[in-house]
Amino acid sequence: MNVTVIGTGYVGLVSGVCYAEKGNHVICVDKDVSKIERLRSGEIPIYEPGLKELADSNTAAGRLSFTDDLTEAMVAADVVIIAVGTPPLPNGEADMRFVELVAREIGYALNGYKVVVVKSTVPVGTNERVRGIVAAISDYPFDIASVPEFLREGSAVKDTLNPDRIVIGSESTRAAEVLTRLHQPFTDQLIMTDIRSAEMIKYASNAFLATKISFINEIANICEKVGADVTEVAHGMGLDRRIGSSFLRAGIGYGGSCFPKDTKALIQIAGNVEYDFKLLKSVVEVNQHQRYGVIDKLKRALGSMHGRRVAIWGLAFKPETDDVREAPAIEIIESLLALGAIPRVTDPIAVENFRSLLNHPSIEWCDSALDAAKQCDAVCLLTEWEDYAKLDLKEVERVMASPILIDGRNAISKEQLEGTLFAYYPVGRPMMNIEDIAIHELI
Repeated sequence: MNVTVIGTGYVGLVSGVCYAEKGNHVICVDKDVSKIERLRSGEIPIYEPGLKELADSNTAAGRLSFTDDLTEAMVAADVVIIAVGTPPLPNGEADMRFVELVAREIGYALNGYKVVVVKSTVPVGTNERVRGIVAAISDYPFDIASVPEFLREGSAVKDTLNPDRIVIGSESTRAAEVLTRLHQPFTDQLIMTDIRSAEMIKYASNAFLATKISFINEIANICEKVGADVTEVAHGMGLDRRIGSSFLRAGIGYGGSCFPKDTKALIQIAGNVEYDFKLLKSVVEVNQHQRYGVIDKLKRALGSMHGRRVAIWGLAFKPETDDVREAPAIEIIESLLALGAIPRVTDPIAVENFRSLLNHPSIEWCDSALDAAKQCDAVCLLTEWEDYAKLDLKEVERVMASPILIDGRNAISKEQLEGTLFAYYPVGRPMMNIEDIAIHELI
């Protein structure tokens, strides 16, 4: 099948490469000429495990190509996929300008029957708006369909090639048949719905997962006060099949390009139909406050933060990605700077992205976790990169001014801490060696 994918961000590029991997002929389109040139030369502009290898092999096989010419890309297309960004507006609503612009361009480029698919995360009713825009411009027949994406950054290729399910929203039998043929090689779990339900499934799914995260973080905060261990609590909860174990890992909250944007957008969608989504508002509020627990623990451990050197391990919002959008590290480091502390920061791959976002003169940029910890008064683990979880803490302790570890992701085990003097502050788990802090401060 001939597939045109418009947009080469996370969703568009990963989707295009994976459609090609399943034997389709895919053309990825983007207005950014320099980006297209980089893609043609084999450079992948995002970090995603396995993506470059698949892109290279499918380009070499002639199944994958890149262009900035949408009209040319649509000539032979059976399916045209809209995968452009829908960034949040100041009020939380999704910005639909790029989707609407692409819809108009599709209308002008249409040259015969196509199935136009909206894969971007969009408010309910957007597919109908796209249909209206295209139909007002072109007399050629076409069908509109919603096929939302459910990929996770860091495992996007795996999620796309081996999805739990694929949702296809369409009112056209012909379009449903075309999209069934396109997606059957991925999974037999094809869920056929009406378009508006498909649009809502995406938002509802992300909102529910965000709710699980905020819920277990609230439980973790209570565990700290009553002396329980949230990891044991989460394990016991997760064994209940009605609950499940996924997204029950306590920490400093979610970030990235999806959960923050989609939860706020769904609140606005509800508000636009005069419904007050109180639960989801609380989920967002809990998540925003959760990251500041790191600052509270630092103050408890160190007292005044002025002039304190604090190592930050991890800048990306999660491991296996260089995405720093809505990363907890942003607010945490901004708070440290406001308190007069000196952050020494590091991340395996996200340093440059973070530097472009927050390049303060007091931030010290480091090449490794051990380098960042040198002469620091405390270290904060904010992203659970595997390299950090495997560090020799005795070696880390030797280079620090004082052995204080704030584990914002519960990535460090009790066994790793044995034989060290680290005062250990996890999230919702028993703290260790905390009495040593008072002695240290008195000295």
